[in-house]
Amino acid sequence: MADNEAFTYNGGKVEPGETQDIRYGISETYLGDPVRIPVTIINGERPGPTVFLSAAAHGDELNGIEVVREVAYEWDLADFTGTLVCMPVMNVPAFLAQQRYLPIYDRDLNRSFPGSETSTGAKRMAHRIYQNFIAPCDLGIDFHTSTRGRTNMLHVRADMSDPAVARLANAFGSHVIIDSSGSSGMLRTESSADGTPAITVEMGEAHRFQRELIDEALAGVESVFAEYGLRETSTVNWPGWRTVISDENEKTWLRADAGGIVDMHHDRGALVHQGDRICTITNPFKDDNVTVVAPFTGLLVGVLENPVVYPGNPLCHLVELKDKVRRVVEREQSGAPEATR
Repeated sequence: MADNEAFTYNGGKVEPGETQDIRYGISETYLGDPVRIPVTIINGERPGPTVFLSAAAHGDELNGIEVVREVAYEWDLADFTGTLVCMPVMNVPAFLAQQRYLPIYDRDLNRSFPGSETSTGAKRMAHRIYQNFIAPCDLGIDFHTSTRGRTNMLHVRADMSDPAVARLANAFGSHVIIDSSGSSGMLRTESSADGTPAITVEMGEAHRFQRELIDEALAGVESVFAEYGLRETSTVNWPGWRTVISDENEKTWLRADAGGIVDMHHDRGALVHQGDRICTITNPFKDDNVTVVAPFTGLLVGVLENPVVYPGNPLCHLVELKDKVRRVVEREQSGAPEATR
Protein backbone atom coordinates (compact mmCIF):
# COMPACT_ATOMS: atom_id res chain seq x y z
CA MET A 1 0.00 0.00 0.00
CA ALA A 2 1.26 3.50 -0.83
CA ASP A 3 2.40 5.80 1.96
CA ASN A 4 0.08 8.48 3.27
CA GLU A 5 0.63 12.10 2.25
CA ALA A 6 1.83 14.88 4.53
CA PHE A 7 -0.86 17.02 6.17
CA THR A 8 -0.10 20.68 5.58
CA TYR A 9 -1.42 23.83 7.22
CA ASN A 10 -0.33 27.45 6.96
CA GLY A 11 2.98 27.40 8.79
CA GLY A 12 3.62 23.68 9.13
CA LYS A 13 3.53 20.11 7.88
CA VAL A 14 2.90 16.74 9.52
CA GLU A 15 4.60 13.84 7.77
CA PRO A 16 3.13 10.30 7.62
CA GLY A 17 3.71 8.48 10.89
CA GLU A 18 4.10 11.73 12.84
CA THR A 19 2.00 13.41 15.53
CA GLN A 20 2.18 17.13 16.24
CA ASP A 21 0.77 19.12 19.16
CA ILE A 22 0.58 22.76 18.12
CA ARG A 23 -0.83 26.00 19.46
CA TYR A 24 -2.10 27.71 16.34
CA GLY A 25 -2.55 31.48 16.25
CA ILE A 26 -6.00 32.62 15.16
CA SER A 27 -6.15 36.19 16.53
CA GLU A 28 -4.59 38.69 18.95
CA THR A 29 -5.62 40.18 22.27
CA TYR A 30 -6.01 43.89 23.10
CA LEU A 31 -2.34 43.79 24.13
CA GLY A 32 -1.27 42.33 20.82
CA ASP A 33 -0.51 38.92 22.31
CA PRO A 34 -1.43 35.90 20.18
CA VAL A 35 -4.65 33.96 20.71
CA ARG A 36 -3.78 30.32 20.05
CA ILE A 37 -5.91 27.19 19.90
CA PRO A 38 -4.57 23.72 20.77
CA VAL A 39 -4.52 21.34 17.81
CA THR A 40 -3.22 17.77 17.66
CA ILE A 41 -2.64 16.24 14.23
CA ILE A 42 -2.06 12.48 14.00
CA ASN A 43 -0.99 11.49 10.50
CA GLY A 44 -1.09 7.74 9.98
CA GLU A 45 1.44 5.95 7.83
CA ARG A 46 -1.27 4.48 5.59
CA PRO A 47 -3.55 6.62 3.40
CA GLY A 48 -7.19 7.05 4.38
CA PRO A 49 -9.77 9.71 5.21
CA THR A 50 -8.83 12.89 7.03
CA VAL A 51 -11.15 13.44 9.99
CA PHE A 52 -11.63 16.39 12.35
CA LEU A 53 -12.93 16.21 15.91
CA SER A 54 -13.80 19.60 17.38
CA ALA A 55 -15.21 20.86 20.67
CA ALA A 56 -15.84 24.04 22.65
CA ALA A 57 -16.94 26.22 19.76
CA HIS A 58 -18.99 27.54 22.67
CA GLY A 59 -16.52 28.12 25.48
CA ASP A 60 -18.57 26.76 28.38
CA GLU A 61 -19.49 23.44 26.68
CA LEU A 62 -16.95 21.10 28.22
CA ASN A 63 -18.02 17.48 27.67
CA GLY A 64 -16.70 17.39 24.11
CA ILE A 65 -13.29 18.64 25.24
CA GLU A 66 -12.72 15.43 27.17
CA VAL A 67 -13.96 13.30 24.27
CA VAL A 68 -11.46 14.87 21.86
CA ARG A 69 -8.60 14.78 24.39
CA GLU A 70 -9.11 11.11 25.21
CA VAL A 71 -9.15 10.12 21.53
CA ALA A 72 -6.01 12.16 20.82
CA TYR A 73 -3.95 11.37 23.91
CA GLU A 74 -5.25 8.12 25.44
CA TRP A 75 -6.27 5.93 22.51
CA ASP A 76 -3.73 3.67 20.83
CA LEU A 77 -3.72 5.06 17.30
CA ALA A 78 -0.71 3.10 16.06
CA ASP A 79 -2.92 1.35 13.49
CA PHE A 80 -4.70 4.55 12.40
CA THR A 81 -5.35 4.74 8.68
CA GLY A 82 -5.60 8.31 7.42
CA THR A 83 -5.26 11.58 9.34
CA LEU A 84 -6.90 12.80 12.52
CA VAL A 85 -7.21 16.51 13.36
CA CYS A 86 -8.21 17.13 16.99
CA MET A 87 -9.31 20.55 18.22
CA PRO A 88 -10.44 20.18 21.85
CA VAL A 89 -10.91 23.92 22.45
CA MET A 90 -11.79 25.95 19.36
CA ASN A 91 -13.09 29.03 21.16
CA VAL A 92 -10.19 29.80 23.49
CA PRO A 93 -11.29 33.35 24.48
CA ALA A 94 -14.74 32.12 25.54
CA PHE A 95 -13.21 29.07 27.24
CA LEU A 96 -10.95 31.29 29.32
CA ALA A 97 -13.94 33.44 30.28
CA GLN A 98 -16.08 30.31 30.81
CA GLN A 99 -18.90 31.71 28.74
CA ARG A 100 -20.73 30.58 25.62
CA TYR A 101 -19.84 33.37 23.20
CA LEU A 102 -16.66 35.22 22.35
CA PRO A 103 -16.13 37.93 24.98
CA ILE A 104 -15.67 40.36 22.07
CA TYR A 105 -19.13 41.78 21.38
CA ASP A 106 -20.63 38.39 22.41
CA ARG A 107 -20.30 36.96 18.92
CA ASP A 108 -21.10 33.29 18.27
CA LEU A 109 -18.15 31.45 16.75
CA ASN A 110 -20.53 28.70 15.62
CA ARG A 111 -22.41 31.17 13.43
CA SER A 112 -19.23 32.56 11.88
CA PHE A 113 -17.97 29.75 9.62
CA PRO A 114 -16.43 29.50 7.08
CA GLY A 115 -15.25 32.93 8.10
CA SER A 116 -13.56 35.77 6.30
CA GLU A 117 -10.10 37.32 6.30
CA THR A 118 -11.52 40.85 6.27
CA SER A 119 -14.69 40.71 8.40
CA THR A 120 -15.39 40.66 12.17
CA GLY A 121 -13.01 39.23 14.74
CA ALA A 122 -15.16 36.12 15.05
CA LYS A 123 -15.16 35.52 11.30
CA ARG A 124 -11.41 36.04 11.09
CA MET A 125 -10.90 33.41 13.79
CA ALA A 126 -13.33 31.08 12.06
CA HIS A 127 -11.54 31.60 8.74
CA ARG A 128 -8.17 30.55 10.12
CA ILE A 129 -9.62 27.48 11.81
CA TYR A 130 -11.69 26.52 8.78
CA GLN A 131 -9.08 26.95 6.07
CA ASN A 132 -6.31 25.16 7.96
CA PHE A 133 -8.09 22.37 9.82
CA ILE A 134 -11.63 21.86 8.45
CA ALA A 135 -11.44 22.34 4.68
CA PRO A 136 -8.65 19.74 4.21
CA CYS A 137 -10.78 17.04 5.90
CA ASP A 138 -13.07 14.39 4.45
CA LEU A 139 -15.51 14.26 7.40
CA GLY A 140 -15.90 15.65 10.90
CA ILE A 141 -17.69 15.56 14.24
CA ASP A 142 -18.37 18.74 16.23
CA PHE A 143 -19.22 18.22 19.93
CA HIS A 144 -21.60 20.46 21.86
CA THR A 145 -23.71 20.52 25.01
CA SER A 146 -26.92 22.28 25.82
CA THR A 147 -26.69 25.89 26.90
CA ARG A 148 -26.38 26.60 30.62
CA GLY A 149 -29.42 25.77 32.70
CA ARG A 150 -30.52 22.89 30.43
CA THR A 151 -29.27 19.39 29.67
CA ASN A 152 -29.55 17.09 26.63
CA MET A 153 -29.47 13.34 26.21
CA LEU A 154 -26.76 12.42 23.73
CA HIS A 155 -28.07 12.81 20.18
CA VAL A 156 -26.88 13.70 16.70
CA ARG A 157 -27.97 16.64 14.59
CA ALA A 158 -27.40 16.20 10.87
CA ASP A 159 -28.77 16.98 7.43
CA MET A 160 -30.09 13.51 6.56
CA SER A 161 -31.01 14.61 3.02
CA ASP A 162 -27.28 14.53 2.24
CA PRO A 163 -26.29 10.84 1.79
CA ALA A 164 -22.70 11.44 2.92
CA VAL A 165 -23.87 13.20 6.08
CA ALA A 166 -26.50 10.51 6.72
CA ARG A 167 -23.82 7.81 6.52
CA LEU A 168 -21.76 9.63 9.14
CA ALA A 169 -24.76 10.28 11.41
CA ASN A 170 -25.86 6.64 11.28
CA ALA A 171 -22.31 5.44 11.90
CA PHE A 172 -22.10 7.37 15.17
CA GLY A 173 -24.73 5.05 16.58
CA SER A 174 -26.89 7.38 18.69
CA HIS A 175 -30.47 6.53 19.58
CA VAL A 176 -31.79 9.88 18.32
CA ILE A 177 -30.91 11.80 15.16
CA ILE A 178 -32.55 15.18 14.65
CA ASP A 179 -32.64 15.86 10.93
CA SER A 180 -31.99 19.51 10.09
CA SER A 181 -29.84 21.43 7.67
CA GLY A 182 -28.63 23.73 10.45
CA SER A 183 -28.24 27.49 10.51
CA SER A 184 -26.03 29.58 8.28
CA GLY A 185 -22.56 29.90 9.78
CA MET A 186 -22.70 26.65 11.75
CA LEU A 187 -19.59 24.54 11.40
CA ARG A 188 -21.48 21.40 10.36
CA THR A 189 -23.67 23.32 7.91
CA GLU A 190 -20.85 25.10 6.12
CA SER A 191 -18.50 22.12 6.17
CA SER A 192 -21.13 19.80 4.70
CA ALA A 193 -22.03 22.35 2.02
CA ASP A 194 -18.35 22.51 1.04
CA GLY A 195 -18.12 18.75 0.60
CA THR A 196 -16.84 17.72 4.04
CA PRO A 197 -19.77 15.91 5.69
CA ALA A 198 -20.07 16.87 9.34
CA ILE A 199 -22.44 16.24 12.23
CA THR A 200 -23.11 17.89 15.58
CA VAL A 201 -23.19 15.69 18.67
CA GLU A 202 -25.18 17.19 21.55
CA MET A 203 -24.49 15.80 25.01
CA GLY A 204 -25.36 16.94 28.52
CA GLU A 205 -24.99 20.40 30.00
CA ALA A 206 -22.50 23.25 30.13
CA HIS A 207 -19.80 23.85 32.76
CA ARG A 208 -19.07 20.23 33.67
CA PHE A 209 -17.73 16.84 32.64
CA GLN A 210 -20.39 14.08 32.62
CA ARG A 211 -18.56 10.78 32.50
CA GLU A 212 -21.41 8.58 31.25
CA LEU A 213 -22.04 10.89 28.29
CA ILE A 214 -18.33 11.20 27.51
CA ASP A 215 -18.06 7.41 27.40
CA GLU A 216 -21.14 7.18 25.18
CA ALA A 217 -19.63 9.72 22.78
CA LEU A 218 -16.30 7.88 22.73
CA ALA A 219 -18.16 4.74 21.67
CA GLY A 220 -19.72 6.79 18.87
CA VAL A 221 -16.31 8.00 17.67
CA GLU A 222 -15.00 4.44 17.65
CA SER A 223 -18.01 3.36 15.61
CA VAL A 224 -17.34 6.12 13.06
CA PHE A 225 -13.70 5.08 12.84
CA ALA A 226 -14.86 1.54 12.06
CA GLU A 227 -17.34 2.67 9.40
CA TYR A 228 -14.61 4.54 7.50
CA GLY A 229 -11.85 1.97 8.02
CA LEU A 230 -9.74 4.23 10.21
CA ARG A 231 -8.95 1.65 12.91
CA GLU A 232 -8.76 -2.10 12.37
CA THR A 233 -9.76 -2.81 15.98
CA SER A 234 -13.01 -0.81 15.89
CA THR A 235 -16.49 -2.14 15.09
CA VAL A 236 -19.57 -0.27 13.90
CA ASN A 237 -22.10 0.14 16.71
CA TRP A 238 -25.84 -0.49 16.39
CA PRO A 239 -27.53 1.22 19.34
CA GLY A 240 -30.42 -1.26 19.54
CA TRP A 241 -33.02 1.26 18.45
CA ARG A 242 -32.95 4.54 16.57
CA THR A 243 -35.36 7.29 15.66
CA VAL A 244 -34.73 9.95 13.01
CA ILE A 245 -36.78 13.09 13.60
CA SER A 246 -37.36 14.75 10.24
CA ASP A 247 -40.83 16.28 10.46
CA GLU A 248 -41.24 19.52 12.41
CA ASN A 249 -44.47 18.07 13.81
CA GLU A 250 -42.46 15.26 15.44
CA LYS A 251 -40.69 17.60 17.84
CA THR A 252 -41.53 20.56 20.02
CA TRP A 253 -40.12 22.81 22.68
CA LEU A 254 -42.55 23.11 25.57
CA ARG A 255 -42.35 26.59 27.05
CA ALA A 256 -43.52 28.09 30.33
CA ASP A 257 -46.81 29.97 30.26
CA ALA A 258 -46.16 31.33 33.75
CA GLY A 259 -43.14 32.51 35.68
CA GLY A 260 -42.07 30.68 38.77
CA ILE A 261 -40.15 27.77 40.26
CA VAL A 262 -40.12 24.52 38.28
CA ASP A 263 -40.38 21.00 39.67
CA MET A 264 -39.26 18.75 36.78
CA HIS A 265 -40.73 15.25 37.13
CA HIS A 266 -38.58 13.51 34.49
CA ASP A 267 -34.92 13.44 33.52
CA ARG A 268 -33.39 13.76 30.06
CA GLY A 269 -33.96 10.66 27.95
CA ALA A 270 -37.19 9.70 29.72
CA LEU A 271 -40.18 8.39 27.78
CA VAL A 272 -43.39 10.27 28.57
CA HIS A 273 -46.88 9.45 27.36
CA GLN A 274 -49.50 11.85 26.10
CA GLY A 275 -51.09 13.58 29.08
CA ASP A 276 -48.27 12.71 31.48
CA ARG A 277 -47.27 15.51 33.85
CA ILE A 278 -43.80 16.68 32.79
CA CYS A 279 -43.31 19.45 35.32
CA THR A 280 -45.11 21.81 37.68
CA ILE A 281 -44.53 25.56 37.91
CA THR A 282 -45.30 27.15 41.29
CA ASN A 283 -44.98 30.52 42.97
CA PRO A 284 -43.04 30.94 46.26
CA PHE A 285 -46.20 30.13 48.26
CA LYS A 286 -47.06 26.99 46.25
CA ASP A 287 -50.66 28.13 45.97
CA ASP A 288 -50.93 28.76 42.24
CA ASN A 289 -49.61 25.65 40.49
CA VAL A 290 -49.36 25.35 36.71
CA THR A 291 -49.06 21.79 35.39
CA VAL A 292 -47.33 21.12 32.08
CA VAL A 293 -48.32 17.87 30.33
CA ALA A 294 -46.98 15.99 27.33
CA PRO A 295 -48.93 16.87 24.14
CA PHE A 296 -47.92 13.52 22.61
CA THR A 297 -46.00 10.39 23.54
CA GLY A 298 -42.29 10.90 23.07
CA LEU A 299 -38.77 11.17 24.41
CA LEU A 300 -37.41 14.06 26.45
CA VAL A 301 -34.27 14.91 24.48
CA GLY A 302 -33.61 18.00 26.59
CA VAL A 303 -34.88 19.26 29.96
CA LEU A 304 -34.51 22.27 32.19
CA GLU A 305 -31.85 22.11 34.92
CA ASN A 306 -32.07 25.63 36.35
CA PRO A 307 -35.49 25.48 38.09
CA VAL A 308 -36.61 29.09 37.58
CA VAL A 309 -38.43 30.48 34.55
CA TYR A 310 -40.02 33.54 33.05
CA PRO A 311 -43.04 33.07 30.78
CA GLY A 312 -41.76 31.84 27.42
CA ASN A 313 -38.64 30.14 28.76
CA PRO A 314 -38.06 26.60 27.43
CA LEU A 315 -38.89 23.72 29.76
CA CYS A 316 -38.10 20.64 27.67
CA HIS A 317 -37.49 19.37 24.14
CA LEU A 318 -39.87 16.53 23.27
CA VAL A 319 -39.58 14.29 20.19
CA GLU A 320 -42.24 11.86 19.01
CA LEU A 321 -41.52 8.15 18.61
CA LYS A 322 -42.98 5.73 16.08
CA ASP A 323 -44.99 2.90 17.64
CA LYS A 324 -42.37 0.21 17.06
CA VAL A 325 -39.58 2.31 18.55
CA ARG A 326 -41.83 3.38 21.43
CA ARG A 327 -42.47 -0.24 22.38
CA VAL A 328 -38.72 -0.97 22.41
CA VAL A 329 -38.04 2.08 24.58
CA GLU A 330 -40.86 1.14 26.95
CA ARG A 331 -39.35 -2.30 27.43
CA GLU A 332 -35.89 -0.85 27.88
CA GLN A 333 -36.94 1.75 30.46
CA SER A 334 -39.13 -0.71 32.37
CA GLY A 335 -36.22 -3.16 32.63
CA ALA A 336 -38.16 -5.86 30.78
CA PRO A 337 -36.16 -8.21 28.51
CA GLU A 338 -36.25 -7.68 24.74
CA ALA A 339 -38.86 -9.75 22.91
CA THR A 340 -37.38 -12.65 20.95
CA ARG A 341 -37.70 -12.61 17.20
